[in-house]
Amino acid sequence: MQIQEIVALIDKLDAKLAVLLCHHNADPDAIGAAYAFKGLLQRLRPNLETEIAAAAGPSKLSKAIMNALPIELTEQPRIEAADLLVLLDTNTIQQLDEWSTRIVVTQPMVVIDHHASHPETEERATLSVSDETVSSTCELVYRLFKEAEVKPSLDEAKALFLGISFDTRHFIIATSDTLKVVAELVDSGVNAQETIAVLSLPMEPSERLARLKAAERIKLLKVKGWLIALSHVSAYQASACRGLIALGAHVAVVAGKKQNKLQVSFRASRDFFAETGVHMGRDLAKPLGDFLGGMGGGHSLSAGANGAGDVDACLKFCKKLFKEMLK
Repeated sequence: MQIQEIVALIDKLDAKLAVLLCHHNADPDAIGAAYAFKGLLQRLRPNLETEIAAAAGPSKLSKAIMNALPIELTEQPRIEAADLLVLLDTNTIQQLDEWSTRIVVTQPMVVIDHHASHPETEERATLSVSDETVSSTCELVYRLFKEAEVKPSLDEAKALFLGISFDTRHFIIATSDTLKVVAELVDSGVNAQETIAVLSLPMEPSERLARLKAAERIKLLKVKGWLIALSHVSAYQASACRGLIALGAHVAVVAGKKQNKLQVSFRASRDFFAETGVHMGRDLAKPLGDFLGGMGGGHSLSAGANGAGDVDACLKFCKKLFKEMLK
């Protein structure tokens, strides 16, 4: 069992401090998984000191969750002093921004993640808990609770519930196994209606404007009946992608440049992936990240990439990838 391997590693290292790290602008899945996993470690190894940190801080939705639950993050993680690093919902250390330069090559590292695995991370990790078939990292962490025969506290169960809800788009893309996990969390005391309301934040005017601008700037690529919408906005690329999918695109790619850094989001409809097998993270975001001299990755239906370069050249490269994949 994987939780036994993690505990065995802690004991082997005689670890005193474990630092749990989440990706840049950590979303509810990352924050919820880190919070619940910290609680699990505290039960299994009470003498182990733990702290959670998110590169560049948590997202707006994650902040709302932190206001509703007793989740604490440190802004100054003791990375160098850590006996063990745990990366959650983070499949490359580059997603930790400048913190990545503070990680020593020989530092023991556990990776808990549900994204398509990254070769560099596979080589770097001391231990990897990964499964791309699960809905979220929160679902993986819940599996570790089950293996350890430990019941999450009510707050931990709520955090896991919210992380799963967020990453499955309020259960729209949840699998049968995911729904079983959700049912168990509800049985443990989570009030689904009250808890999920935490994720219902009003959309900011600037986000609405970004979605409308993305729609206005669409360049439509039609390949074998598939409608691929490519656009650009300076912020809210992921939200703009979701908006374009809602408008009818099978795939949406939205790029944006801010402070000389290029950020790109990908979204696809379920039927597009089911019929073509084109994976947003593996087949598009990763090669784009390499092309931009940065990094990319993600899920089959949603992914992201960043790096340096020109927006037009970036979208042109994406067009080329789609034409090659769908020929």
